[in-house]
Amino acid sequence: MAVVLGGSGGVGRAICERLAMAGSDVALTYRGNLEAAERAAEAVRAHGRRAEVYRVSASDAGEVAAFVEGVAARNGAVHTVVCAAGSDIPMRFVSEVTPASWREVMDADANGFFNLVHAALPLLRKSRGSIVAITSAGLSRFPARDILSVAPKAAIEALVRAVAKEEGRFGVRANSVALGVIEAGIFTRLNAGELGADWIAAAKRNAALRRFGTADEVANAVVFLASARASYVTGQTLMLDGGYSL
Repeated sequence: MAVVLGGSGGVGRAICERLAMAGSDVALTYRGNLEAAERAAEAVRAHGRRAEVYRVSASDAGEVAAFVEGVAARNGAVHTVVCAAGSDIPMRFVSEVTPASWREVMDADANGFFNLVHAALPLLRKSRGSIVAITSAGLSRFPARDILSVAPKAAIEALVRAVAKEEGRFGVRANSVALGVIEAGIFTRLNAGELGADWIAAAKRNAALRRFGTADEVANAVVFLASARASYVTGQTLMLDGGYSL
């Protein structure tokens, strides 16, 4: 069974479906949008695989542990853990970010990923499985007003490398996919409100490929890193940003 934290999002749904196409059953979580989570589950079932849906607050360590342990108890094993969850943050300059919003995002995203890793590692040791985290190309080339997205991803990247270094002796791998602008999820909301035509044009110019990425392209990368095809890859970040970070 594969576990996808944040499987109800635009990118998360594509990952769930691609895992199903690769032959895996999927347990996915959502935070508030049950309808979106059910659509993701149906996409999994359409490929003949089982899907389980759970409402989980990533910042609640007890909820995360109960979710992961419950999935393992019902299905026998967890071989893949994907973190595709992320806060729906506003774009703000550092000077505009309040301590309260900083704490909220760090707790949900950075601490949430730690909670997931803490709960999953004993199971991944048994299955010699893998972790894949979605992070940000902003860690390589910082985009203004994106601190609430990029900062927690820095902690996530550090934890990915720590797991890769320390858990490799148990056969556990950990990698990340650092995203540029992807036409799914939070981008859809921002594009409808905070982003203007000038921002869109500049962002495309800043990418070597002169376009934005798709959720399917992210899913392909995630499933590759989780699969046996990447069995000798660990502690790495795959930059899926169309050349933005060059």
